[in-house]
Amino acid sequence: MRVKTRYFGEVDIEDTKVIHFEKGIPGFEQYTDYTILYDIEEGQEAFFSWLQCITEEGLAFPIVNPFRVDTSYDPVVEDALLKQLGDFETEDLAVFLLATVPADVSKTSVNMKAPIVINTRNNKAMQIIAENNEYQVKHMILEEQ
Repeated sequence: MRVKTRYFGEVDIEDTKVIHFEKGIPGFEQYTDYTILYDIEEGQEAFFSWLQCITEEGLAFPIVNPFRVDTSYDPVVEDALLKQLGDFETEDLAVFLLATVPADVSKTSVNMKAPIVINTRNNKAMQIIAENNEYQVKHMILEEQ
C-alpha cells in the first residue's frame, strides 16, 4: 500500500508492516494503524526511527530503541496488561521509546516510563506504563550520546 508521509513523501508499506494499536496511543486514540520507518546512517540504523500513522500523513512520532539509551533497560509490567497483545514469546516483543525533540535539540528526551511494546508475531501494539520508579517520562538523552 502507498502511504503519504510528512517527512518521507510517499512510501510503499507492506500490509505485514502495519502495526495496530487497539486503543490508539494516549492522546491520539482515533489513529490506530502505524508503521515504523527506519532511517539509515552510513550503513547502520539511525538513532531515531519514526512511528508513522498510515491514515494521517502529518502524524509521526520519533522513536528510539531503548537499549541505545540504557543497555540495562528492563521495564516491569503487569502480565495481565501484556495479554492484550495476544500470544507471544519474550523474543516476539519489540520495545521503543517515544522521543521529544524540541527546537533546542540539547533538551531532547525519551519517555522511559511509558514504552511502546509491539508483538511482532501479530503486529499488535500498545503503550504501557512501567512500574519501575527509576524510569522517568522525560529522560534527557543528549549528554548520554
